[in-house]
Formats: sequence, structure tokens, C-alpha cells
Amino acid sequence: MSALAGAGTPDAPDSPHALDTPDPECALASAADAWAAFDMNALVAHLSAAIRGFTARSDRRQAAMTCVQLGNVFGGPLGNLTASRAWYTRAIRLVADEPPCIEQGWVAIAAMGCDVDDPDVLLARAELALDRARRFGNLNLEAKALADGGLALVRLGRIEEGMARLDEAMALVCGPADDIETAAKSVCSFFTACYATADYQRAGSWNPLLRQHGLMGDTGGGPIFLRSHCDSVQATLLCELGRWSDAEAILTRSIADFESLMPFGSWHPAITLADLRIRQGRVAEAEMLLLGKDSALEALLPAARLHLARGEHALAIAAAGRGLRAIASDRMRAAELLAVMVEAHLALRNVEAAVEAADEMDRRVSGLRLPVLDARCRAVRALVCSATGDADGAIAIMLGALDELAAASVPWLRATLLLDLVGYREQAGDRTGAAADARAAASVLASLDVVLSPTHAELLARLATAGHEAVTPLPTPLPTPLPTQPASLTKSGKWWVAVHGAKEARMADSKGLRYLVELVGRPGVERHALDLVDRVEGSAPPGRGVDRRRLGDAGDIIDSRARAQYRRRVEELRAEVDEALDVDDLDRAEALQAELDQFVAQLARAFGLGGKARQASSAVERARLNVTRALRAATARVADALPEAGAALDRNVRTGTYCAYDPPADDPIRWIVQS
Repeated sequence: MSALAGAGTPDAPDSPHALDTPDPECALASAADAWAAFDMNALVAHLSAAIRGFTARSDRRQAAMTCVQLGNVFGGPLGNLTASRAWYTRAIRLVADEPPCIEQGWVAIAAMGCDVDDPDVLLARAELALDRARRFGNLNLEAKALADGGLALVRLGRIEEGMARLDEAMALVCGPADDIETAAKSVCSFFTACYATADYQRAGSWNPLLRQHGLMGDTGGGPIFLRSHCDSVQATLLCELGRWSDAEAILTRSIADFESLMPFGSWHPAITLADLRIRQGRVAEAEMLLLGKDSALEALLPAARLHLARGEHALAIAAAGRGLRAIASDRMRAAELLAVMVEAHLALRNVEAAVEAADEMDRRVSGLRLPVLDARCRAVRALVCSATGDADGAIAIMLGALDELAAASVPWLRATLLLDLVGYREQAGDRTGAAADARAAASVLASLDVVLSPTHAELLARLATAGHEAVTPLPTPLPTPLPTQPASLTKSGKWWVAVHGAKEARMADSKGLRYLVELVGRPGVERHALDLVDRVEGSAPPGRGVDRRRLGDAGDIIDSRARAQYRRRVEELRAEVDEALDVDDLDRAEALQAELDQFVAQLARAFGLGGKARQASSAVERARLNVTRALRAATARVADALPEAGAALDRNVRTGTYCAYDPPADDPIRWIVQS
């Protein structure tokens, strides 16, 4: 659906329609019936009719409140934040010149607090709503105004003041405030602030009361939206604790519960799961989860990280830049977006731009006194030092980052900082220190359920047990020994040479071996079957050869090159939509959103989403079958020549639509590709 389809333009003139002016009360009653039946098209039509009716009566207050309802529909069930913001803006304008009234407060904070990008804007609207709430004695409005204002203050770096407001808001929603939908929105602002500051203890302290007041139940409406948000925050905490399987279980259950009650997809848990998938190296799944959701700022950081993981550094910079423009003076989210920008600039060898981004990050976090955020920012600064050849400076910074975490319970972050420190010590020539830090990292990782990046896994494989006699043993017991039996695949003309220990085997080149090399070269990273085919066989040039994607289906499947072009256009359109909304050019925003929706739909079809069944003869199915057969044949050939090493491939290579070489940390054999 386009941004405002079926609803008219929100900035239409206020003059009454000459013909067929609808009765607004009847239209609202019909809208309620449509919502009960989950008939979104009818719901939009009836609310639009009610707005026309109230406008014809010159009842601007009721027209504004109905605009809010329509904004809620677009922002929630229809997932169209462009249209949602347009209707909220219309509502604010309708009552702006009215004498002070309660409706001014409600329309000011109609949006979810976490969906308002600029914290200065959120704070100004919350202050107006708080004034109207107290002037007219409305506790429900007061709770939402306090919660949104508290979130805005936290994002502006005024953390103590913001948290005090949020606690006051929670006291109201767990006490005299009685509107469950408003309470749910208030609690979402609270949990968002707790996540931003890593204040999980505060979130936990309110959970029993929230549950007691029915705000964390399993029913529809406000509670299920709230529960999905709470699940996302809890899963994020589990990720930081290194309990990734537990986090995944919560998120997948939350998505299933939400979609069993609602006729549309979940947002918060799907976006959080996408972020986890990126950490796990399962980037194709992450992209599927984020499709159509990156209009929400909450999804923008995972989207930027996804571009970074795929090596699309220019797109990562563009996405992070778009986020920075949207959040304005927000200090909390800016640091993470700038961290992505630093990594992307360094990958492009644009050190000067990386230094500028790191300087801006330091400026934003200065004075916040949040140990976890400070440690992350120090790690980024150390990365810049390393890139400029200052390994000693990077070591000093990383030691300071680890000191920041002395009292924080975030073992996964501590492990990654230690692993980065190992790399910097190696860069500085301190192999003894690198080995000691590698063993310290291994000790932390021993109790965690995580997936290491190939770089970190290789560091541990080389150094966790190196020089053990020369270094004072750590008091913490070492984990199960990491892989010490490498096996390798090396190209030699038309042959591949497989080596394990003293055994060596030469095998003729084949598609299966080349697929295998693609997977082994990036352990833990999922590859779509079509991407593997493109990589190994290449795509037929336009007009030449047979396009396998157009055989036996409607030609909807697009190759990896086309998907990359679509991603670039999607990012461009997102930025253009934001620019149009910034200058209130709603007609242009609507047109751009319609074009954007088409590109997102094309990407969704490329992954078999959106309800389109994969036919048995489709390109994806053929690629899945052919790649699976070829990989199994290749691993069988290796196993015949090198039984033990081949068995390791057999148990660690996953086939299907998405393929991966995903060895566990304790597997005794680690395959590598030798250049």
C-alpha cells in the first residue's frame, strides 16, 4: 500500500466537501467493526471518512484525534512510518491554534516515544503534553508524557533526570493510570531507555509490578506489543551475557506468539533477531528479517551493521549517516552509528574520515559516565590507532577499556575486547602478552554460547595455548582445548590439494570443491545457494546464454549483483523520504515511499518471502538441490582420502537454501583455505 492510499492527503484543505459529507460518528463505529475484523482497507477508509466529517463540522479537535487513530494504523498494522508521521503531523497542526485543550497533549505524544528520531523534538512534545495533562488532570496522559520526556532526556545525556521521570511514569502506570494502551506505550519508552543505558537492573525491578498490573500478559492489544518489546530488551541483555541460544529462543518464541495473535508481522523481536543473526554471521537471514523495517530508526543500526558484514562499506556509511541526521543531538545512539562509520571508513582505507568520526564519537559520549558505552567507544578509538600503525597506543586504550568494565557484568564484550587486545599485542611484537590475553579470553569464552568471527577464532587457535610455560597460568581453568589439528585446501592448477597432518590428497577441480572452498573460507557465515552458484559459475551476461533464474518460474528471483543494486536504491530512497518529510513535502514522500515499497517487495520475492511459495522447478529450488548434491559429493571425496578430516567437514558443513561451514569451538579439526 502506498503511504496514504485510500486516506486522502493529510494536508488537504479544511473546507467541507460539497458532496456526500459522511457522518463522523457512524464512520468511527464502522472503523471499530473493521478493526475487530482486521480489515485494514476498510479501517483506513472509515477513519478517512470520519476525518472528512469532523472537518466539515469544523470540529478540529475530533478531526485531530481521528488523525491520530489513522496514524496509529499506518504505524502499527500497516508498518508504514512515512504515512504514520504524516498523519501525526496533520493532527498537531489541526489543534495548534486552538485554546489550551487536552487534545493538544494527546496529539503531541501520539507516536511511540522510541519511534521519534530527534530527542529534542520528543522532549518538546512531552513537555507540552505534561502541561496539558496536569492542567486538565489526566493521569494517563501524564504517564505517557513523563515516559517520553524521560526517554528524550536520557538520549540527550541527562540520564539521572530522565530516569527519575521514567520511574515516576512507571509508578503511575502501576498505580492510578488505567488506560492499558497508553500504559503499554509508556513502558516501551521506559524499556528503551533501560536498554540504551544498559540499566537492566532497573528494568528488572519494575517487571513484577508490570506483570501484576497485566502489562506483560499474553493477550492482544497493548500487552502483546509491550511483551514483544520486553522480550527484545531481555534478549539483548542475554546477547551481552553471551547466552545467544537463550536469546534466540526468546525472540523466535516472541515472534511466533505475536503473529499468532496479530495478522501482521512483529517489529521489535524481528529486528533484534536480525541483529543477533549478524553477530552469528547469518547475514542472509538478517536481511530477510529487516526487509521493510528499516524505515524505523530502531532497525537502522542493524541495517548499517549488515552492510558492514557484507562488505558494502559505502552503504554502511550511508545508512549510519542517515541515522545521524535523523537523531540530531541524540548522544546514545550516535555513538553506535559512528562506530559503524569508523569501521567502514577504515575498510575503505579512508583513515582521515575514520579519525573524524571517532573524534565525533568521543565528543558525543563525553561526560555520560556509562562504563559499557565508554568501553565500546575506547575499542573503536583503539581500532583507529591500530590502523595508523600505533599498536602501543591501541594497547593502552584497550587496557583502559577493560578497566571500564571492571564492575560491569558483560562477559561477551569483555571477551571481544580481550581478543582485540591480542591482535594489537601481536601487531606490537609482544607474542608473550598476546598469548596470555588469548588464554584470558578463552577462559571468559568457556562459559559463553557465542559464535566467534573468523579473525578471532584464528587468533585463539594460534595463541590460546602458545607459550603457556613462559606465562604465569591464569587462576581460571582453561576451556576445552581449541582446535590444534588444521586441515587445508589449496588450489594447484586444475587440482585441489587436501592436507591433514602427514596425509595429503590431490583431487580434480569440481563445482562441489569450489562451493566447499567458498564456505570454508568464511566459517560461520551463511551463503544463499544462488549466491554460491553466482560466485562459482558466474551469471550469464544479458542476452547471452541461459538465465537459470527464468526457467520454470515468473523470473522474480534476482541474482546477487541485482540484489546489491536494489539495496543501494533502497538506501537512496530511504534518505530521500527522510528529506521530504523534513521539509513537510508529503506528496513527494508518498511517491518516494511507493517506489521504495516496490524495491522492498522485489527483494522479499528474491528470498521467497511475502507469501510466495517456492515452486519445485524454481531457480532457488534447483540451486538448492544442485549445490547440496555437489557439496555432499565433494565432502565424500575428501572423506575417502582423509577420513578423519572429511568427517569433520561432513558434520560441520550445513546445506540447503542457506549453506555454511560452521564448526563448533571445541571441534578438534579446523579446515582452512590456503592461498
